[in-house]
Amino acid sequence: MELAGRLKPRQLRLIQRIGETRQLQSAAHMLAMSQPAASRVLAEIEAEVGAPLFTRHPKGMEPTLLGETFLRHARVILNELDSLESEVAGLRAGETGEVRVGSVTGPTVGVLVPAIRAVREAAPGVQATIEVGPSGQLVRGLEEGRFDFVICRLPPEYDSRQFAIYPARNEVVSLVVRAGHPALGSPQRLSDLREYEWVIQDLGTPIRVALDGAFHAAGLAAPEQITNSSSLLVVLSILSGTDTIAPQSQEVADVLTRNRIGDSFATLELADPLAVAPYFVIHNRSQQMHRAAERVMQEVFRRL
Repeated sequence: MELAGRLKPRQLRLIQRIGETRQLQSAAHMLAMSQPAASRVLAEIEAEVGAPLFTRHPKGMEPTLLGETFLRHARVILNELDSLESEVAGLRAGETGEVRVGSVTGPTVGVLVPAIRAVREAAPGVQATIEVGPSGQLVRGLEEGRFDFVICRLPPEYDSRQFAIYPARNEVVSLVVRAGHPALGSPQRLSDLREYEWVIQDLGTPIRVALDGAFHAAGLAAPEQITNSSSLLVVLSILSGTDTIAPQSQEVADVLTRNRIGDSFATLELADPLAVAPYFVIHNRSQQMHRAAERVMQEVFRRL
């Protein structure tokens, strides 16, 4: 233990280089040392160990049994130090590290996932964890330190002064239906759609609040036939083969109506567009954000 505490990385590197080259002069040159200095360092190490690490021959130096043991451990130690240095440099540059982000559904598919993909193309060592949920759950997780930042709305029970809050965008609501739905083809008013079945997010969610408000503003009661669900899997199951209408954020609707998925689903055109309260990018002022998380957040801003 005392020996390990006194040895320095530069001493270990000299032993490693001598073992590789079998020449003290070559090893010294590789480490930008003079040969007398290298000889002195080797003598100091051998004095600490209490025995020679190399036997000297006219054609070079051969490690002793003790020297072989020393070399084996030196390689392990130096590899770990090199790995540590590389990892620290990567963390400082934002090229490695774990990023934990929480988001409501719309910006997850429209902004966050593309942002993380862009960062990982340049920095494959960045690992990302994404949690999708309602704003209250996400801000609570941010407060508890489970997220680096979140993309959501700030619930009224939270003090905005404890957070750094950056404006993002308003969320537009699209009405997703199956391909071939009878209401497709012309702009629709809510009064034209009230008699259809609907599958809508739970009471109190922003899209549900906005839709209920739009019906009430038009002097209409909410639709009678409603299935409450925030699960996209449930929504897709209900839409397939029925004339049900599913309000979704425009980002989600865009994903559902393009590529192969788009062969099965479409969006209705509303005569009066429907929007939801804006969401924000939020992080905790008291939490130090590491470089990889900053890098992802900046990429999110570029896409808003």
